[in-house]
Amino acid sequence: MMGSDDEDAFDVEKPVHTVTVPDFYIGKYAVTQAIWKKLMSNNPSRFKGKNRPVEKVSWNTITQEFLPKLKELKGKEYNLPSEAIWEFAAKGGTLSKGYKYAGSNDLHEVGWYYYNSHEETKPIGLKAPNELNLYDMSGNVYEWCLDHWHDNYNNAPNNGSVWIDINEDESRVFRGSSWLALQHYCRPTYRINYHPYYIYYAVGFRLFLPYNQK
Repeated sequence: MMGSDDEDAFDVEKPVHTVTVPDFYIGKYAVTQAIWKKLMSNNPSRFKGKNRPVEKVSWNTITQEFLPKLKELKGKEYNLPSEAIWEFAAKGGTLSKGYKYAGSNDLHEVGWYYYNSHEETKPIGLKAPNELNLYDMSGNVYEWCLDHWHDNYNNAPNNGSVWIDINEDESRVFRGSSWLALQHYCRPTYRINYHPYYIYYAVGFRLFLPYNQK
């Protein structure tokens, strides 16, 4: 069930709807600065550290530069996840226990956010993982998804596919919240967006791979 109808949920998280996602692989961690630097020969991040998530990377740079280089190196179709697949993974997939955050009802256990981050990103994997053994999906850095932004889920695809419109300059989705966010924004259903050329020191990404690419 994608979205939220909780009393404190935002309109952009509605309506709650059934989505069936295909099998897939998704990164255990957000992409680190070490990985980015090895492939791109630069490190745009504000908070430096090889095991910290890379940030200040735009959707355009990821999809038009980083991912093609990764494909050339690995021979596989790595990509950003669709918004539906990201949320399914953050909630714990078929192993979900219905937690408020990605892996716990206590955000301190699983996420870096405003009240414990000391106003910076942290190295990956220091907090507890969620039910699928995925780390930092509530807090640390927001994570770009492949989808165009839509103000609600009316007419959203129900098969986990990427929701794309014709206009390539359309804003793109990012999920997961960050080190500077309050608790309410660290829920797996929370959504936000910005232009594909946007860079910010609280936004990174996680890799997705179709199941048949293993």
